[in-house]
Amino acid sequence: MNKLKTVLKLFFTMLKIGLFTFGGGYAMVVLLEHELVEKKKWIEKDEFYDILAISESTPGPIAINSATFIGYRLAGFWGSLFATLGVCIPSVTIIFVISLFFDAFLSLSLVANAFKGIQVCIAYLIFSAGVKMIKKLNKNVLSIILLSATLICFITLSLFAVKFSSIFYILIGAGVSIIVCSILHYSKKIDKGGNE
Repeated sequence: MNKLKTVLKLFFTMLKIGLFTFGGGYAMVVLLEHELVEKKKWIEKDEFYDILAISESTPGPIAINSATFIGYRLAGFWGSLFATLGVCIPSVTIIFVISLFFDAFLSLSLVANAFKGIQVCIAYLIFSAGVKMIKKLNKNVLSIILLSATLICFITLSLFAVKFSSIFYILIGAGVSIIVCSILHYSKKIDKGGNE
């Protein structure tokens, strides 16, 4: 019974987040953190950011991946299923309804003006999520170098209109981290062996 209650709470929480979030997964990060970490205290902040890193690194939208992972973490298979459904139902329903009246919908000046306002809010939500993630970043030499290098590459490539997939940033960051951490790990082992 307790598990069913958790599954239902997950479903309605994700439904609410899916219903009131415009701008996709990154805009949803702020609401996910507020609901799951600060308000309901279902997961810790560090674990939440680990989930985001995993969700971004795996195929599919970050919001759906996060909902699936968090649902599984809290209530197993059924939690993952209902959390995913909850986050998907609002957007699928809204897109379906809009598609029925797409041309008429876009021709309304009220709707066009509303979307201009929504775009500003989406930019703020994404920026806010990025700032929060940077604040929570484990600040060591490696993470600061990787963050700086990524920002420099991103800005430079954007200025020169060079297309470079975010997947490559993730893969390069992961590869560099694995190499550096492996070297540090083996050098500590060698030092311990030499000291003994």
